[in-house]
Amino acid sequence: MNEQDARAAVIAAIEEVAPDVDTADLDDSWRIRQDLELDSLDFLRLIEILAESTGVDTPEEDYTALTTVQSFTDYISQRG
Repeated sequence: MNEQDARAAVIAAIEEVAPDVDTADLDDSWRIRQDLELDSLDFLRLIEILAESTGVDTPEEDYTALTTVQSFTDYISQRG
């Protein structure tokens, strides 16, 4: 999966998990938990939605590397 498709999948997942987040102005450096204010359950739901939409399973040991919009995009594009 290319980076553009991966970013679109990440944005779509964020919109589903946090519909109040304005993704039109989403910056790749924004932190998922702090800047987007996603709690642990939202984070897990984000992982689940991305697995369903992209086919990329994320093992729990990789969760700590997924901190920003860009890190999610990179992770999905490299494995998708």
